[in-house]
Amino acid sequence: MAHGGEVLEFEEYVRTRQDALLRSARRLVPDPVDAQDLLQTALVRTYGRWDGIADKRLADAYLRRVMINTRTEWWRARKLEEVPTEQLPESSVDDSTEQHADRALLMDVMKVLAPKQRSVVVLRHWEQMSTEETAAALGMSAGTVKSTLHRALARLREELESRDREELVSRALEREERERCAA
Repeated sequence: MAHGGEVLEFEEYVRTRQDALLRSARRLVPDPVDAQDLLQTALVRTYGRWDGIADKRLADAYLRRVMINTRTEWWRARKLEEVPTEQLPESSVDDSTEQHADRALLMDVMKVLAPKQRSVVVLRHWEQMSTEETAAALGMSAGTVKSTLHRALARLREELESRDREELVSRALEREERERCAA
């Protein structure tokens, strides 16, 4: 367990890095409350091993790894009891900018990926980590990171294209409906 000086150092680390770490958590789990829980759980798990992290510059990567592992555990546990819902996640009213809509769509589309694929996409694209850093953070080879990323991006592209098609079809149907009603 961490000692006196370690405790202060850990508290200082959490205070200065909390916002960035919470952003990382938000990218791993879309729900803000879950993200907060994920970060807290990861911090508790990291606290016990704090003195084992020799190079504190690696603390962020270490914590992200803990968050990813924790999220995967939750995901497995939840998958056993999960019932798919037709409900869309509620978004706060003031979030209505294009950017937030795009991000919400992306978060939603990311759900089609397996946890490992999602982790690779998050670290490479959102966290801007290199292939090597991503490999180290996830405990896989650089080759696996590359192939996983390739498959994940292809899957995302497929999903977005199929959603676009659905959107076009539903717009065309609405237009026909309007024209029929107007005639």
